[in-house]
Amino acid sequence: MKAPPNGFMANSAEGERKSINSELWHACAGPLVSLPPVGSLVVYFPQGHSEQVAASMQKETDFIPSYPNLPSKLICMLHNVTLHADPETDEVYAQMTLQPVNKYDKEALLASDMGLKQSRQPAEFFCKTLTASDTSTHGGFSVPRRAAEKIFPPLDFSMQPPAQELVAKDLHDNTWPFRHIYRGQPKRHLLTTGWSVFVSTKRLFAGDSVLFIRDEKSQLLLGTRRANRQQPALSSSVISSDSMHIGILAAAAHAAANNSPFTIFYNPRASPSEFVIPLAKYNKAMYTQVSLGMRFRMMFETEESGVRRYMGTITGISDLDPVRWKNSQWRNLQVGWDESTAGERPSRVSIWDIEPVITPFYICPPPFFRPRFPKQPGMPDDESDIENAFKRAMPWLGDDFGMKDAPSSIFPVSSCSIRILSINGFFESAP
Repeated sequence: MKAPPNGFMANSAEGERKSINSELWHACAGPLVSLPPVGSLVVYFPQGHSEQVAASMQKETDFIPSYPNLPSKLICMLHNVTLHADPETDEVYAQMTLQPVNKYDKEALLASDMGLKQSRQPAEFFCKTLTASDTSTHGGFSVPRRAAEKIFPPLDFSMQPPAQELVAKDLHDNTWPFRHIYRGQPKRHLLTTGWSVFVSTKRLFAGDSVLFIRDEKSQLLLGTRRANRQQPALSSSVISSDSMHIGILAAAAHAAANNSPFTIFYNPRASPSEFVIPLAKYNKAMYTQVSLGMRFRMMFETEESGVRRYMGTITGISDLDPVRWKNSQWRNLQVGWDESTAGERPSRVSIWDIEPVITPFYICPPPFFRPRFPKQPGMPDDESDIENAFKRAMPWLGDDFGMKDAPSSIFPVSSCSIRILSINGFFESAP
Protein backbone atom coordinates (compact mmCIF):
# COMPACT_ATOMS: atom_id res chain seq x y z
CA MET A 1 0.00 0.00 0.00
CA LYS A 2 1.88 3.01 -1.31
CA ALA A 3 1.47 6.78 -0.98
CA PRO A 4 0.85 7.15 2.76
CA PRO A 5 3.40 9.96 3.20
CA ASN A 6 1.29 12.34 1.17
CA GLY A 7 -1.83 11.74 3.24
CA PHE A 8 -3.99 10.63 0.29
CA MET A 9 -5.93 7.41 0.49
CA ALA A 10 -4.88 4.67 -1.89
CA ASN A 11 -6.42 1.31 -2.70
CA SER A 12 -4.68 -1.82 -1.52
CA ALA A 13 -3.63 -4.03 -4.40
CA GLU A 14 -3.51 -7.09 -2.19
CA GLY A 15 -4.74 -8.10 1.22
CA GLU A 16 -3.13 -6.48 4.20
CA ARG A 17 -0.54 -8.53 6.02
CA LYS A 18 -0.84 -9.40 9.67
CA SER A 19 -1.06 -6.44 11.99
CA ILE A 20 2.15 -4.57 12.71
CA ASN A 21 3.68 -4.83 16.16
CA SER A 22 2.49 -1.72 18.01
CA GLU A 23 5.61 -1.36 20.17
CA LEU A 24 7.94 -1.51 17.16
CA TRP A 25 5.74 0.92 15.21
CA HIS A 26 5.83 3.47 18.03
CA ALA A 27 9.57 3.02 18.49
CA CYS A 28 10.08 3.78 14.80
CA ALA A 29 7.63 6.69 14.94
CA GLY A 30 9.57 8.43 17.71
CA PRO A 31 9.45 8.95 21.47
CA LEU A 32 6.99 11.87 21.30
CA VAL A 33 4.37 10.13 19.15
CA SER A 34 1.25 8.80 20.88
CA LEU A 35 -1.85 8.03 18.86
CA PRO A 36 -5.26 8.74 20.44
CA PRO A 37 -7.26 5.62 21.38
CA VAL A 38 -10.13 4.40 19.22
CA GLY A 39 -13.50 5.65 20.47
CA SER A 40 -12.09 8.89 21.81
CA LEU A 41 -12.76 12.48 20.77
CA VAL A 42 -10.04 14.29 18.86
CA VAL A 43 -9.48 17.66 17.24
CA TYR A 44 -8.44 17.54 13.58
CA PHE A 45 -6.56 20.46 12.06
CA PRO A 46 -6.72 20.37 8.23
CA GLN A 47 -4.10 23.12 8.06
CA GLY A 48 -1.63 20.81 9.79
CA HIS A 49 -2.64 17.92 7.55
CA SER A 50 -1.95 20.06 4.51
CA GLU A 51 1.48 20.91 5.95
CA GLN A 52 2.29 17.19 6.14
CA VAL A 53 1.53 16.83 2.45
CA ALA A 54 3.70 19.84 1.66
CA ALA A 55 6.57 18.47 3.76
CA SER A 56 6.34 15.04 2.13
CA MET A 57 6.33 16.54 -1.35
CA GLN A 58 8.95 19.21 -0.59
CA LYS A 59 6.55 21.98 -1.54
CA GLU A 60 6.21 25.44 0.04
CA THR A 61 2.99 25.96 1.99
CA ASP A 62 2.46 29.31 0.21
CA PHE A 63 1.46 27.36 -2.88
CA ILE A 64 -1.02 25.09 -1.14
CA PRO A 65 -4.56 25.44 -2.58
CA SER A 66 -7.22 26.67 -0.17
CA TYR A 67 -10.76 25.45 0.52
CA PRO A 68 -12.78 28.38 1.94
CA ASN A 69 -15.69 26.37 3.38
CA LEU A 70 -13.48 24.21 5.58
CA PRO A 71 -13.22 25.19 9.28
CA SER A 72 -9.76 25.50 10.79
CA LYS A 73 -10.54 22.66 13.22
CA LEU A 74 -13.02 19.81 13.51
CA ILE A 75 -14.03 17.93 16.65
CA CYS A 76 -14.28 14.29 15.59
CA MET A 77 -14.86 10.80 16.90
CA LEU A 78 -11.91 8.51 16.14
CA HIS A 79 -13.51 5.33 14.82
CA ASN A 80 -10.48 3.35 13.71
CA VAL A 81 -6.66 3.41 13.69
CA THR A 82 -4.56 1.03 11.61
CA LEU A 83 -0.77 0.93 11.78
CA HIS A 84 1.21 0.54 8.55
CA ALA A 85 4.75 0.59 7.22
CA ASP A 86 5.79 1.24 3.64
CA PRO A 87 7.09 -2.04 2.16
CA GLU A 88 9.92 -0.28 0.32
CA THR A 89 11.15 2.31 2.82
CA ASP A 90 9.83 0.96 6.16
CA GLU A 91 8.39 4.43 6.77
CA VAL A 92 5.66 4.12 9.41
CA TYR A 93 2.27 5.75 9.09
CA ALA A 94 -1.19 5.43 10.59
CA GLN A 95 -4.55 5.31 8.85
CA MET A 96 -7.32 7.01 10.83
CA THR A 97 -11.07 7.12 10.29
CA LEU A 98 -12.63 10.29 11.71
CA GLN A 99 -16.23 11.50 11.90
CA PRO A 100 -17.13 15.11 12.81
CA VAL A 101 -19.49 15.44 15.77
CA ASN A 102 -21.66 18.31 16.99
CA LYS A 103 -22.18 16.92 20.49
CA TYR A 104 -20.65 14.20 22.60
CA ASP A 105 -21.20 12.35 25.87
CA LYS A 106 -19.08 12.04 28.99
CA GLU A 107 -17.86 8.55 28.07
CA ALA A 108 -16.24 9.79 24.87
CA LEU A 109 -14.67 12.72 26.68
CA LEU A 110 -13.34 10.35 29.35
CA ALA A 111 -11.80 8.13 26.67
CA SER A 112 -10.08 11.19 25.24
CA ASP A 113 -8.73 12.06 28.68
CA MET A 114 -7.48 8.51 29.25
CA GLY A 115 -5.61 8.72 25.95
CA LEU A 116 -3.35 11.38 27.46
CA LYS A 117 -2.11 8.90 30.05
CA GLN A 118 -1.27 6.07 27.67
CA SER A 119 2.29 5.38 26.53
CA ARG A 120 3.00 2.75 23.91
CA GLN A 121 6.74 3.28 23.73
CA PRO A 122 8.71 0.07 24.42
CA ALA A 123 10.42 -0.18 27.78
CA GLU A 124 13.53 -1.90 26.41
CA PHE A 125 15.06 -0.59 23.21
CA PHE A 126 18.05 1.23 21.80
CA CYS A 127 18.46 3.41 18.75
CA LYS A 128 21.72 4.22 16.98
CA THR A 129 22.51 6.60 14.12
CA LEU A 130 24.55 4.66 11.58
CA THR A 131 28.14 5.66 10.88
CA ALA A 132 30.05 5.13 7.63
CA SER A 133 31.68 2.09 9.23
CA ASP A 134 28.28 0.64 10.16
CA THR A 135 27.12 0.82 6.54
CA SER A 136 30.33 -0.49 4.97
CA THR A 137 29.85 -3.68 2.97
CA HIS A 138 32.90 -5.22 4.62
CA GLY A 139 32.22 -4.07 8.15
CA GLY A 140 29.78 -4.82 10.91
CA PHE A 141 27.45 -2.97 13.21
CA SER A 142 29.09 -1.69 16.38
CA VAL A 143 26.63 -2.02 19.26
CA PRO A 144 27.03 0.14 22.39
CA ARG A 145 27.97 -2.08 25.34
CA ARG A 146 25.04 -1.12 27.57
CA ALA A 147 22.59 -1.60 24.71
CA ALA A 148 23.96 -5.05 23.88
CA GLU A 149 23.80 -6.12 27.52
CA LYS A 150 20.25 -4.78 27.88
CA ILE A 151 18.64 -6.03 24.66
CA PHE A 152 20.60 -9.08 23.50
CA PRO A 153 20.79 -12.41 25.37
CA PRO A 154 23.91 -12.72 27.55
CA LEU A 155 27.06 -14.00 25.87
CA ASP A 156 29.00 -17.02 27.09
CA PHE A 157 32.35 -15.46 27.95
CA SER A 158 33.93 -18.88 28.42
CA MET A 159 33.97 -19.07 24.62
CA GLN A 160 36.80 -17.41 22.73
CA PRO A 161 35.68 -15.19 21.25
CA PRO A 162 32.23 -14.94 22.87
CA ALA A 163 29.57 -15.16 20.15
CA GLN A 164 25.94 -16.10 19.52
CA GLU A 165 23.36 -16.22 16.74
CA LEU A 166 20.50 -13.71 16.86
CA VAL A 167 17.23 -13.58 14.93
CA ALA A 168 15.21 -10.35 14.78
CA LYS A 169 11.92 -9.51 13.06
CA ASP A 170 11.19 -6.27 11.22
CA LEU A 171 7.95 -4.31 10.74
CA HIS A 172 6.83 -6.68 7.98
CA ASP A 173 7.47 -9.80 10.09
CA ASN A 174 10.53 -10.72 8.03
CA THR A 175 13.29 -12.46 10.00
CA TRP A 176 16.93 -11.31 9.91
CA PRO A 177 19.72 -13.55 11.30
CA PHE A 178 22.85 -11.90 12.71
CA ARG A 179 26.02 -13.12 14.37
CA HIS A 180 26.72 -11.24 17.60
CA ILE A 181 30.38 -11.36 18.58
CA TYR A 182 32.53 -9.67 21.22
CA ARG A 183 36.01 -8.97 19.88
CA GLY A 184 38.55 -6.36 18.78
CA GLN A 185 40.98 -4.00 20.47
CA PRO A 186 39.46 -2.56 22.48
CA LYS A 187 36.83 -5.26 22.69
CA ARG A 188 33.35 -4.31 21.53
CA HIS A 189 30.02 -5.84 20.61
CA LEU A 190 29.53 -6.34 16.86
CA LEU A 191 26.88 -7.71 14.53
CA THR A 192 28.78 -9.33 11.67
CA THR A 193 27.36 -12.12 9.51
CA GLY A 194 24.00 -11.04 8.09
CA TRP A 195 24.45 -7.35 8.81
CA SER A 196 25.66 -6.30 5.34
CA VAL A 197 22.72 -8.14 3.77
CA PHE A 198 20.33 -6.21 6.00
CA VAL A 199 21.97 -2.85 5.17
CA SER A 200 21.93 -3.44 1.42
CA THR A 201 18.38 -4.82 1.37
CA LYS A 202 17.03 -1.89 3.38
CA ARG A 203 19.20 0.56 1.40
CA LEU A 204 20.58 2.19 4.53
CA PHE A 205 23.18 4.96 4.56
CA ALA A 206 25.24 6.78 7.15
CA GLY A 207 22.89 9.11 9.01
CA ASP A 208 19.97 6.69 8.98
CA SER A 209 19.08 4.99 12.26
CA VAL A 210 18.51 1.42 13.37
CA LEU A 211 16.70 0.43 16.54
CA PHE A 212 16.30 -2.86 18.40
CA ILE A 213 13.58 -3.54 20.96
CA ARG A 214 12.39 -6.31 23.24
CA ASP A 215 8.60 -6.34 23.12
CA GLU A 216 6.24 -7.49 25.86
CA LYS A 217 6.65 -11.08 24.61
CA SER A 218 10.47 -10.76 24.79
CA GLN A 219 10.76 -10.98 21.01
CA LEU A 220 13.77 -9.26 19.45
CA LEU A 221 12.51 -6.74 16.87
CA LEU A 222 14.31 -4.18 14.74
CA GLY A 223 13.28 -1.14 12.72
CA THR A 224 14.80 1.70 10.75
CA ARG A 225 14.41 5.44 10.42
CA ARG A 226 15.47 7.38 7.37
CA ALA A 227 17.49 10.56 7.73
CA ASN A 228 15.55 13.73 6.93
CA ARG A 229 17.49 14.15 3.70
CA GLN A 230 15.86 11.01 2.31
CA GLN A 231 12.31 11.90 1.36
CA PRO A 232 10.20 9.16 -0.21
CA ALA A 233 10.10 9.49 -3.97
CA LEU A 234 6.70 9.81 -5.61
CA SER A 235 6.09 7.88 -8.79
CA SER A 236 4.82 9.57 -11.94
CA SER A 237 1.49 7.80 -11.49
CA VAL A 238 0.73 9.79 -8.34
CA ILE A 239 -1.72 12.61 -8.94
CA SER A 240 -0.50 16.19 -8.92
CA SER A 241 0.17 17.90 -5.61
CA ASP A 242 -2.50 20.55 -6.19
CA SER A 243 -5.14 17.92 -6.89
CA MET A 244 -3.96 16.00 -3.85
CA HIS A 245 -4.36 18.99 -1.57
CA ILE A 246 -7.76 19.83 -3.00
CA GLY A 247 -8.83 16.21 -2.55
CA ILE A 248 -7.78 16.15 1.09
CA LEU A 249 -9.43 19.45 1.94
CA ALA A 250 -12.55 18.68 -0.09
CA ALA A 251 -13.02 15.34 1.67
CA ALA A 252 -12.69 17.00 5.07
CA ALA A 253 -15.08 19.82 4.09
CA HIS A 254 -17.65 17.34 2.80
CA ALA A 255 -17.38 15.35 6.03
CA ALA A 256 -17.80 18.52 8.11
CA ALA A 257 -20.92 19.53 6.20
CA ASN A 258 -22.54 16.09 6.41
CA ASN A 259 -21.07 14.66 9.64
CA SER A 260 -19.81 11.75 7.56
CA PRO A 261 -16.66 9.65 8.15
CA PHE A 262 -13.46 10.37 6.26
CA THR A 263 -10.03 8.76 6.18
CA ILE A 264 -6.64 10.39 6.64
CA PHE A 265 -3.04 9.19 6.82
CA TYR A 266 -0.66 10.44 9.48
CA ASN A 267 3.08 10.16 8.88
CA PRO A 268 4.82 11.00 12.18
CA ARG A 269 8.31 11.37 10.68
CA ALA A 270 7.16 13.72 7.90
CA SER A 271 4.68 15.84 9.83
CA PRO A 272 6.04 19.05 11.40
CA SER A 273 3.54 18.53 14.23
CA GLU A 274 0.61 16.30 15.18
CA PHE A 275 -2.58 17.48 13.47
CA VAL A 276 -4.92 15.04 15.23
CA ILE A 277 -4.79 15.55 18.99
CA PRO A 278 -6.99 14.33 21.88
CA LEU A 279 -9.84 16.71 22.69
CA ALA A 280 -8.79 16.57 26.36
CA LYS A 281 -5.32 17.83 25.41
CA TYR A 282 -6.85 20.66 23.39
CA ASN A 283 -9.27 21.65 26.17
CA LYS A 284 -6.46 21.66 28.73
CA ALA A 285 -4.41 23.96 26.50
CA MET A 286 -7.33 26.36 26.10
CA TYR A 287 -7.26 27.07 29.84
CA THR A 288 -3.83 28.65 29.40
CA GLN A 289 -3.95 32.43 29.13
CA VAL A 290 -1.30 33.22 26.55
CA SER A 291 0.54 36.52 26.68
CA LEU A 292 3.63 38.03 25.13
CA GLY A 293 6.70 37.35 27.19
CA MET A 294 5.30 34.10 28.60
CA ARG A 295 7.96 31.50 29.29
CA PHE A 296 7.44 27.87 28.29
CA ARG A 297 9.06 24.48 27.84
CA MET A 298 8.70 22.22 24.84
CA MET A 299 9.79 18.63 24.30
CA PHE A 300 11.91 17.68 21.30
CA GLU A 301 13.38 14.43 20.09
CA THR A 302 17.17 14.18 20.23
CA GLU A 303 19.64 11.78 18.68
CA GLU A 304 19.42 8.12 19.64
CA SER A 305 15.65 8.56 20.22
CA GLY A 306 16.04 10.58 23.39
CA VAL A 307 13.96 13.59 24.45
CA ARG A 308 14.86 16.96 25.87
CA ARG A 309 13.00 20.07 27.03
CA TYR A 310 13.96 23.41 25.51
CA MET A 311 13.07 26.76 27.06
CA GLY A 312 11.54 29.59 25.06
CA THR A 313 9.51 32.79 25.20
CA ILE A 314 6.34 33.77 23.34
CA THR A 315 7.16 36.81 21.22
CA GLY A 316 4.00 37.15 19.14
CA ILE A 317 0.48 35.85 18.51
CA SER A 318 -0.79 35.89 14.93
CA ASP A 319 -2.28 33.70 12.22
CA LEU A 320 0.25 31.57 10.40
CA ASP A 321 -1.77 31.99 7.20
CA PRO A 322 -4.29 34.85 7.66
CA VAL A 323 -5.59 34.52 4.09
CA ARG A 324 -6.36 30.79 3.92
CA TRP A 325 -6.78 30.03 7.63
CA LYS A 326 -7.97 33.15 9.41
CA ASN A 327 -8.22 32.90 13.23
CA SER A 328 -6.69 29.42 13.18
CA GLN A 329 -4.98 28.22 16.36
CA TRP A 330 -2.59 26.07 14.37
CA ARG A 331 0.97 27.27 15.12
CA ASN A 332 -0.26 30.80 15.85
CA LEU A 333 2.38 31.44 18.53
CA GLN A 334 5.63 33.09 17.50
CA VAL A 335 8.47 32.07 19.80
CA GLY A 336 12.12 32.68 20.56
CA TRP A 337 14.45 30.05 22.00
CA ASP A 338 16.99 30.48 24.78
CA GLU A 339 19.82 28.46 23.29
CA SER A 340 22.03 29.01 20.28
CA THR A 341 20.39 25.99 18.62
CA ALA A 342 17.33 28.13 17.88
CA GLY A 343 17.88 27.58 14.16
CA GLU A 344 16.94 23.93 14.65
CA ARG A 345 13.75 24.77 16.55
CA PRO A 346 10.51 26.03 14.94
CA SER A 347 9.76 29.74 15.01
CA ARG A 348 6.04 28.98 15.45
CA VAL A 349 4.27 26.47 17.71
CA SER A 350 0.76 25.58 18.84
CA ILE A 351 -0.43 26.21 22.38
CA TRP A 352 -1.09 22.48 23.03
CA ASP A 353 2.55 21.64 22.21
CA ILE A 354 4.06 23.76 24.97
CA GLU A 355 4.19 23.70 28.77
CA PRO A 356 3.86 27.18 30.33
CA VAL A 357 6.41 27.98 33.01
CA ILE A 358 5.56 30.02 36.08
CA THR A 359 8.25 32.67 36.44
CA PRO A 360 9.84 32.31 39.90
CA PHE A 361 10.30 36.04 40.29
CA TYR A 362 8.57 39.28 39.36
CA ILE A 363 10.02 41.46 36.63
CA CYS A 364 8.01 44.28 38.24
CA PRO A 365 7.56 43.56 41.98
CA PRO A 366 4.13 43.95 43.57
CA PRO A 367 3.43 47.34 45.21
CA PHE A 368 3.99 45.96 48.71
CA PHE A 369 7.47 44.68 47.80
CA ARG A 370 9.64 47.78 48.09
CA PRO A 371 13.03 46.86 49.58
CA ARG A 372 15.62 49.60 49.16
CA PHE A 373 19.33 49.04 49.14
CA PRO A 374 22.23 51.39 48.50
CA LYS A 375 23.45 51.67 44.94
CA GLN A 376 26.34 49.35 44.11
CA PRO A 377 29.17 50.25 41.72
CA GLY A 378 29.04 48.68 38.27
CA MET A 379 25.30 47.98 38.26
CA PRO A 380 23.01 49.56 35.61
CA ASP A 381 21.36 52.76 36.78
CA ASP A 382 19.19 54.54 34.25
CA GLU A 383 16.44 52.95 32.17
CA SER A 384 18.47 52.89 28.96
CA ASP A 385 21.10 50.72 30.66
CA ILE A 386 18.36 48.38 31.88
CA GLU A 387 16.81 48.16 28.41
CA ASN A 388 20.18 47.21 26.95
CA ALA A 389 20.63 44.56 29.63
CA PHE A 390 17.25 43.02 28.80
CA LYS A 391 17.99 43.08 25.06
CA ARG A 392 21.28 41.28 25.58
CA ALA A 393 19.58 38.65 27.75
CA MET A 394 16.56 38.24 25.44
CA PRO A 395 17.67 39.20 21.90
CA TRP A 396 14.48 37.85 20.31
CA LEU A 397 12.50 40.79 21.74
CA GLY A 398 13.97 43.00 19.01
CA ASP A 399 15.21 46.56 18.86
CA ASP A 400 11.75 48.06 19.31
CA PHE A 401 11.39 46.59 22.78
CA GLY A 402 11.34 49.28 25.44
CA MET A 403 10.72 49.13 29.15
CA LYS A 404 8.77 52.39 29.17
CA ASP A 405 6.27 51.25 26.57
CA ALA A 406 6.02 47.59 27.49
CA PRO A 407 2.36 46.57 27.08
CA SER A 408 0.47 45.04 29.96
CA SER A 409 0.15 41.80 27.98
CA ILE A 410 3.89 41.32 28.33
CA PHE A 411 4.18 42.35 31.98
CA PRO A 412 0.90 41.63 33.76
CA VAL A 413 1.95 43.55 36.89
CA SER A 414 1.05 47.24 36.99
CA SER A 415 3.37 49.53 35.05
CA CYS A 416 6.54 50.43 36.87
CA SER A 417 10.14 51.30 36.30
CA ILE A 418 12.82 48.89 37.43
CA ARG A 419 16.12 49.60 39.06
CA ILE A 420 18.40 46.59 39.48
CA LEU A 421 20.30 47.09 42.70
CA SER A 422 22.36 44.00 43.35
CA ILE A 423 23.64 40.85 41.72
CA ASN A 424 21.66 38.82 44.25
CA GLY A 425 18.42 39.67 42.45
CA PHE A 426 16.96 42.41 44.65
CA PHE A 427 14.81 45.01 42.93
CA GLU A 428 13.63 48.49 43.77
CA SER A 429 10.29 49.46 42.29
CA ALA A 430 9.49 53.06 41.67
CA PRO A 431 5.93 54.34 41.21
